[in-house]
Amino acid sequence: MKINETNRIGGTNPYQKQSEFRAEGAKKAKQKDEVQISAAAKEMLTTSKVNGTERADKLQQLKQSVASGTYHVDAGKIAEKLLPYLRQ
Repeated sequence: MKINETNRIGGTNPYQKQSEFRAEGAKKAKQKDEVQISAAAKEMLTTSKVNGTERADKLQQLKQSVASGTYHVDAGKIAEKLLPYLRQ
């Protein structure tokens, strides 16, 4: 049995590969991300801000009616909305 070059570390150096990989990672990290918001998204944002106050008022009214016991749920409307879901 013959063993060749026992003092030789080898043709590849794993530490060299790690340092190259880290250098490539650093180059990639320097790139900046860009985000573009569409006109439709901007419109939805402004609409949600306008409707936010209306929604808050409606929510406050619902809370008051629930707290006072005057809020009643129409069971027929709930059944109409549940039927398509249950038929799936």
